[in-house]
Amino acid sequence: MTAILHAVFAPGFFSSAPVRLALLTGGVAAFVSGVVGAFAVLRGQSYAGHALADISVTGGSGSYLIGVSPLLGFAGVGVLAAAVMDMIGIRRPRGRDLATGIVRGAGLGLAALFLFWDTTHTSTTGVAVSVLFGSMFTLSPTVVPLVIACGAAALAIVAVLQRPLLLSSASPDLAAARGIPVRAVGLACLVAIALAVSLAALTIGTILSTALLVGPAATAMRLTHRPGRATVAAALIGVAVTWLGILLAYDSFTWPPGHDGWPVSFFVVALTLAAYVLAQFAGRGSAGRRAAGRASAGLASAGSGTAGRESAVPPPGPAQPAELGRELTVPPPGAARPAKTGRALAAEFRMER
Repeated sequence: MTAILHAVFAPGFFSSAPVRLALLTGGVAAFVSGVVGAFAVLRGQSYAGHALADISVTGGSGSYLIGVSPLLGFAGVGVLAAAVMDMIGIRRPRGRDLATGIVRGAGLGLAALFLFWDTTHTSTTGVAVSVLFGSMFTLSPTVVPLVIACGAAALAIVAVLQRPLLLSSASPDLAAARGIPVRAVGLACLVAIALAVSLAALTIGTILSTALLVGPAATAMRLTHRPGRATVAAALIGVAVTWLGILLAYDSFTWPPGHDGWPVSFFVVALTLAAYVLAQFAGRGSAGRRAAGRASAGLASAGSGTAGRESAVPPPGPAQPAELGRELTVPPPGAARPAKTGRALAAEFRMER
């Protein structure tokens, strides 16, 4: 047993302070991203999450210029971008996509300028790599309170607005008719997405943060169609792939030939993709089994119904039930015919067309 543990966990894994900090921050970011990502996928706002991830590059690169925590830059710019996207957006999906694209383009332009200033006017090295791809093993312990605060804020928004979010996702018109402020709920959801993306950007980088937001949620929805179960499953899948990615990244320092170590973000994204592919096959198998079960149940009910009708046929003889007499009676010419049902009229309309 000890040999197996040593083979799985490289020496010093549990005693390493950077590893423990990475497990804590990565776990919080993955849990929040899974919960918020489930609502983002349900509402069709995956592209908005991707745009907010790109725009958060501006905040991360700007934070190094003014000397504050990158998470403050990610979250501040992300929330501001969410507000601007909602302000200039339109209720139709095409209008929302146009607004998202405009804000995303402006944010990337500022990000390019800030990254250029980071490399020419500051002595900080590796800013672009840290902002774009993350560096979980180099996080400072002072960032933990900010991580917990951002995660708690995002979860609080989802918990308070869970039912309005679900209803407005299914039918915005029905939600508005019931007195739900659909636009305010949408803005709150965008803010929660921005906070979740900021946490993911801190851990695995801005470029790959969308994978942690959308990947576990999409995987969970391949396994179950119930929103509550999908949300819990997305959070658990996100934490699992993140912790396993940290373990593999730490173990990679002992892998030949160079013993250089691979980035955590690569393992997290690769595991997320693998989980989605497996869920895809599992979802197809369960769908096939459900279809086969429904077909067999239909055949069984049809067979029982036929047997019942056959057993109900009376023996041959002069006396016949009134039902058969009515079925075989043809109304005389000019007599009033029974009114046709809506289904019959629809069938005739389709045949005429």
